[in-house]
Amino acid sequence: MKKILLVEDDLSLRENIAELLDLSGFLVFDAPNGEIAIEIAKKECPDLILCDIMMPGVDGYGVLEALSANEDTRHIPFIFVSAKTERLDIRRGMDLGADDYLTKPFEEEELLGAIHARLAKAKLIDSAFSARFEASKNKNQMRSLNELKNFFDDHGELCTFKKEEVIYSEGDHSNNIYLILKGVVKCYKLDEQGKELITALYAADEFLGFTSLMDNIPHQEYAVAIEGVELANISKSRLKTILEENQQVSMELMELMAGNILQIKEQLLQMAYSSVRKKTAQTLLQFAKAMNKRSEEPLQITRGDLANVAGIATESLIRTLSDFKSEGLIAVENRKIMILDRESLQCIN
Repeated sequence: MKKILLVEDDLSLRENIAELLDLSGFLVFDAPNGEIAIEIAKKECPDLILCDIMMPGVDGYGVLEALSANEDTRHIPFIFVSAKTERLDIRRGMDLGADDYLTKPFEEEELLGAIHARLAKAKLIDSAFSARFEASKNKNQMRSLNELKNFFDDHGELCTFKKEEVIYSEGDHSNNIYLILKGVVKCYKLDEQGKELITALYAADEFLGFTSLMDNIPHQEYAVAIEGVELANISKSRLKTILEENQQVSMELMELMAGNILQIKEQLLQMAYSSVRKKTAQTLLQFAKAMNKRSEEPLQITRGDLANVAGIATESLIRTLSDFKSEGLIAVENRKIMILDRESLQCIN
């Protein structure tokens, strides 16, 4: 039976999560604060740690730092569970060595999925690998995809693009890979009539430009900033060297790219078979997620971009938005859209 240490100062939430984990077949140790958590972790050596960030006394960052400094606990998979969603907070946790970051509130399936994924990957990370990593940091040794992103952030060439500015065009040589630090990018192709066919949306903390890992292979689509964008890029030749030296990072990158392909397939199925109402609702939710907008924050996106992602005529999209407004699902003011009822939009067929 796998052992999990749950660190959460909110008694009600701690009891609810502990009950869920217990029913899922885990042996749960719980701690109300960082000091107790460190003691339990050193004594029990759990298989995984779920830890809140904002706690009195020793916070979640302090717990991770203390356990990372201990030879017996430094390799325990560590997942932050917190309401803090700022990119710098996530980056700080990943820099300290966290394996994942769940934002409250979350679904049961999301929590259990993260736990099972980290337990499976923990088998691939043993003491010998970690020691080799510490001995060869200067040779681009990395443990995870998060560390690769940190490498982009720290060593990549920074560049900025204004709203509607082209990042690269179809036919341009694709010699660099980008990490989006801020903003949202749309990728699209043009049909014979010159109409945009949006193929994907990319948000902050996602990679852009994976046409091929071979140099001088032209891009097959356009990439344009939907809003102000900040990017960090490194050359493909440098990235290939990193991946050749880090098998674990290569495997995680392959997982990520496979997931991107699955999302594109789902989008194509939606465009082909869903109703206009469902296409419009799912596209609104997709943009809200990509732009990291909460319910009270409006979406400032062109009707053309919405229609192109949904795969419907702009006139049909506008009529559907009007219907959604009448039904109280969204609010529209000065071409800005505010989602009022996410749950109902998600359930539209």
